[in-house]
Amino acid sequence: MTFSSRISPTARGLITLYSSTLLAGMWSMIVPALPVLAKSFDISPGTAAQTITALAMGRFAGMPVSGVVLDRLGTRAALTAGPAIACSAALLAGAMPRFSLILVLVFLIGIGESIWVIAREVAGIDLVRQEQRGRVLSGFHGMNNLGLALGPLLGGFLTEAIDFRAVFFAYAACAALSVLLGAVVEHAKSRSIQKSTPSPPSTSRWGIAALRQRLSGLRELFHQIDPDLRATYIVLVVATLTSFVHRVTTQSMLPLLATTVLGLSPKEVGMLFTISGMSVFAMILPAGFVIDKVGRKWATVPSTGIPAIAFLLIPFAQSFFQLAVLISFLGIANGLSLGSLATSTFDVVPASARGRLQAVRRTIAETGGVGAPLLGGYLADRFNPGVPFLAYAPLLVLSAVLLAVVARETLEK
Repeated sequence: MTFSSRISPTARGLITLYSSTLLAGMWSMIVPALPVLAKSFDISPGTAAQTITALAMGRFAGMPVSGVVLDRLGTRAALTAGPAIACSAALLAGAMPRFSLILVLVFLIGIGESIWVIAREVAGIDLVRQEQRGRVLSGFHGMNNLGLALGPLLGGFLTEAIDFRAVFFAYAACAALSVLLGAVVEHAKSRSIQKSTPSPPSTSRWGIAALRQRLSGLRELFHQIDPDLRATYIVLVVATLTSFVHRVTTQSMLPLLATTVLGLSPKEVGMLFTISGMSVFAMILPAGFVIDKVGRKWATVPSTGIPAIAFLLIPFAQSFFQLAVLISFLGIANGLSLGSLATSTFDVVPASARGRLQAVRRTIAETGGVGAPLLGGYLADRFNPGVPFLAYAPLLVLSAVLLAVVARETLEK
């Protein structure tokens, strides 16, 4: 009897999904290459940071599609299509001679990422019982952040040893491997697939009537949530938005702050993100225990309160060590945030619409991922790269207060 035959289908499925999740985080190889990319194309650091904006815009554009694909076709289609799109776009990006073309292709990488991430969450939820959701989703986010930790380290090395283009080719290889993993995931056909009632025909796909129809569909989805939990869902959407803001701001602005203000090298920038990712990885088991045994809010509230404090202090850091300490606290907060927010949302939404409602939550949140580096790039060029951190800190404070006061505890004891 082989080893693979002795482990359960659930364990095999989770191992495959966790491996794909780790590889997905390797897009972060691009992050330490941003300052070098700016010099190569003779653009400002704030303009180079718009690479992260393009990625976020792609995620935003892909979210509505991912929800429909999951609810109608199942997870296997998303688990293979998402990384396949990302792989193709990354290969082309590595060969592009113009920065504008790279932005377009990074946008496509973001679309693939959005389909990929929702598919992993729903596939994992389908494999386990309700009382195991927190640990499973914390594991997903922990493995993803391990990839986010290793990516900048490898990206910094590749950028210094070869060129910034090497990071795109390396990420393409990771995405290609994930296509193969997605094709063999156990129980890839999600049990949440429902036979949907046909939508009334629309005379104009992009007209006012069609827009009203889409808004009506969103309202109907929202009304499927228990009335007592609707306010909680809204707060979770706001919290996810602010979570995206602080993560994307860190990814886009920290390399600029570290290189232009403190004079750190790409390898040292990569090490900072590795420290953050390792902090997240260390939180996998503690966060899962807190979410499943203590309470969802015991994880969600600190996940936004801690970054608020860190953002107020980062602009005043004077050394690699000081930045590393603050980044490690951001990593701890990240370890608590996305697993708890996703788990709380699964508690709130009905099974018949969970793919679409999760996609709605993340689509709205991606507006923060799109807007944060845009405004951050302007503030960095107009003032300095530390200003965006100060500008976004109040949003994190507001999110922590809403989670503490308005949101309900969804853990059933």
